[in-house]
Amino acid sequence: MGKLDGKVACITGGTRSIGRAMAEAFLAEGANVVVNGRDAEKGATAIAEMGGGDNIAFYGGDASKQATCEGIVDFTVEKYGQLDICCLNSGGVAQTAPVAQMSDEEWALEIDWNLNHVFWGMRRALQHMIPRETGRVLVTSSVEGKLGKPGIPGYAATKHAVNGLVKAAAQEVGTLGITVNSILPGLIETDIVRDTGPDSALAMGLDGYDSLIEMFSSESAIKRPNKVEEVAAVALFLASDAARNMTGVMFPVDGGTMPY
Repeated sequence: MGKLDGKVACITGGTRSIGRAMAEAFLAEGANVVVNGRDAEKGATAIAEMGGGDNIAFYGGDASKQATCEGIVDFTVEKYGQLDICCLNSGGVAQTAPVAQMSDEEWALEIDWNLNHVFWGMRRALQHMIPRETGRVLVTSSVEGKLGKPGIPGYAATKHAVNGLVKAAAQEVGTLGITVNSILPGLIETDIVRDTGPDSALAMGLDGYDSLIEMFSSESAIKRPNKVEEVAAVALFLASDAARNMTGVMFPVDGGTMPY
């Protein structure tokens, strides 16, 4: 018996990095999983590599768009008959610029990708979960949802907002057997971070990517970047029956970065 036998999950941004680790963990515990990504070819490759057979499917689309966020939920229900776990995982540092230099367009992109994506997906997921009076909504936030770094104000602001949305939603559905939680990872050296890290480092006043990794590592108790598997393990716990009375909580997976 797996911890998620008979459960159905969807994961935005689920073909790589944290999302893929979540998908693999859920599959290993018996769930049917739908993963989302922008690139259909890469998505097909990812689900083939995960080896889930008929227990995993791909839904293509940009998670900064409302149609994608709502569409993956509806597709999951159509494909597997229900939705038990919705992981709103997509997001990241879309733009690096000080507040005084950030354009309206750059700000709007951060809002759509990191905040609206969560609202759109959560709203549709809850519309399916509320009649069944069961479900788990998991949001990938960030330590920057409690802290803040110069040069990434859009990311910090949206992650703070996401955490507030999680707390409010948890209060609304707490008596219906539905939990809503967020996971706050510290720095993880993913391909996404490697792509955006150099620009982020410059925006923070650092001299390069290595300095970025060194700064985030030094702020933690473990003195190293975190791992996607460590985040996925927390997601698996929160998706399971063992966490049925835990809701509206921000779970750090940051190696002791946050002081409280």
